[in-house]
Amino acid sequence: MSKQEEFEHMEKYVLSTGIRVGTQVKTKFMIPFITKATNEGLYIIDSKKTLSRIQTAAKFINRATISKVFICSGREYASTPIEKFCELTHATPMLGRFMPGTLTNPLLPYYIEPELVLVSDPQVDEQAVLEATNAGIPVIAIANTDNVTSKVDLVIPANNRGRKSLAAIYWLLAREILLQKGDLKADESMKYEIDDFETKITEEELEEETERIPPMRMRNQRQ
Repeated sequence: MSKQEEFEHMEKYVLSTGIRVGTQVKTKFMIPFITKATNEGLYIIDSKKTLSRIQTAAKFINRATISKVFICSGREYASTPIEKFCELTHATPMLGRFMPGTLTNPLLPYYIEPELVLVSDPQVDEQAVLEATNAGIPVIAIANTDNVTSKVDLVIPANNRGRKSLAAIYWLLAREILLQKGDLKADESMKYEIDDFETKITEEELEEETERIPPMRMRNQRQ
C-alpha cells in the first residue's frame, strides 16, 4: 500500500466515527483546523489535518522514551482507548483526577518526571497541561473546536468528546507509532480494531447519549 493509499484508507476511518464533528463554539486557536459549519451550527474539523497531526504526534512520541510518555485524561470515555493505546505502545496511562504537584513537587510520593505528556482535552486536563508547561515538558493535546490551546505544543484537532471518536484517535495514533517504529507493516493488522478501543456503556447510557447528540453528529457516526 502506497503512502497516499494508506492516507486515504485512514481518512475513511476518520469520517466513519464522527472524529471531525466539532462543537457549536470555535476558538481563535482552532480556526485553522475548521473547514465549515453545518446547518445545525456545528463546526467541522478538517480530517486531513487531523491525520497529518497524528503522524506528527507519532514522530514526537517515538523520539521520547516511551515509558516516560504519559497519557492523561479525566474523561471517562477516554479510559479504554488510553488503556489499549498504552498496552500496544508501552506508554504510561494516567487516568482519572490529576493530583496537583504530580509534575512540579519533588517532595510528593507520586511526583513523576515524564519526557512528554499527551492529554485528551486541554480543558478537562487543564492541571496536567499547566504543570507540564511549568516544568518545561512538551504537551500534545487532542483538541475540539471550542478548546483553548495556548499552552499546548502540538494540537491534534478532533472530536474529543465522543466514544467512537476517542477510540479512533487513539487507534490511529497507536498504529502510526508502530508503523513508524517498524513494529507493524502497512498491510498488517494490529492486535485490536477500533471497536476494541471504544469504552463500552449500558443500553440505558447509550439511549441517554443518543438523546444528547445533535442530528448532524448522529449522521456522521452512522456513516
